[in-house]
Amino acid sequence: MKTLTGLCLAVLLSACGGDSGQRETVSTRNLVIPASMEGKLAKQLFGAKSFASQQSSAAFGGYSKGCLAGGVELAETGPTWQAMRLSRNRNWGHPELIDYLETLSRKAAQQPGWAGLYIGDLSQPRGGPMLSGHRSHQIGLDADIWMLPPKRLDLSRAERESLSSISLRRAGGAYTNGNWTRQHMEVMKAAAKDPRVARIFVFPGAKVKMCEEETGDRSWLRKIRPWWGHHYHFHVRLSCPKGLRGCTNQSPPPPGDGCADAQTWVDNILDPPPPDPDAPPPKPRREYTLADLPNQCVGVLQSR
Repeated sequence: MKTLTGLCLAVLLSACGGDSGQRETVSTRNLVIPASMEGKLAKQLFGAKSFASQQSSAAFGGYSKGCLAGGVELAETGPTWQAMRLSRNRNWGHPELIDYLETLSRKAAQQPGWAGLYIGDLSQPRGGPMLSGHRSHQIGLDADIWMLPPKRLDLSRAERESLSSISLRRAGGAYTNGNWTRQHMEVMKAAAKDPRVARIFVFPGAKVKMCEEETGDRSWLRKIRPWWGHHYHFHVRLSCPKGLRGCTNQSPPPPGDGCADAQTWVDNILDPPPPDPDAPPPKPRREYTLADLPNQCVGVLQSR
């Protein structure tokens, strides 16, 4: 077995005792990777967990290298939302994220033509790397929200597997297409104005469109960041909840509304710069093992 040293801010492993009906408490003992977990990819270990750990809720590590203790499941259906693609079992998050999504869905339901939100991937029950798809979404503070305005909130499980969102991009993401509405902007504005939000990722043309259309307070635009893809959904990322030790925030966005930066993205889509012949080839991403993640993630996996 391999020993991971350092302070354990996670909850106590079940092997340390405690009432099985109670949430586990903080431990300072060193964490040990069992032989059964050594050498296995972290995505295999976390992808195999079908329910949350019986621990106090906490996010450990960063958005792309961490795990989630005491995750909360977003209800499959609520008054103003439905969770999509239920077969993935990725509708789990930190309680702060669940509260945020429920709040945002109520605001979205105030927009004409929107019954609420269709909500895509959050995190796995215990966070961590996923078997497929996202590199981030590992600590229960990321969520994908569909661009498709919900007309009804009584979709069956089968419908949630087969229904597709809509794309809002044109010309490779340089512009919005005919599916874009003012309501999309208002939903993302409401999403960004919540002080818990660190960033919202969306394709560059949508950011430029919002920069053009906003005539009032522009401060919320700073949180809207252009990124590849993100035309079937927008991606909300919350900051680490206050007082939560062991959670690592991303650096804040640069000052300003970020509109000039988004325009540069668009310009580069329309007229790509020539490749740099001296640039080294990209290195393949290495798959994480449990030893790559924060120490506390051992406890998250071993918890009941």
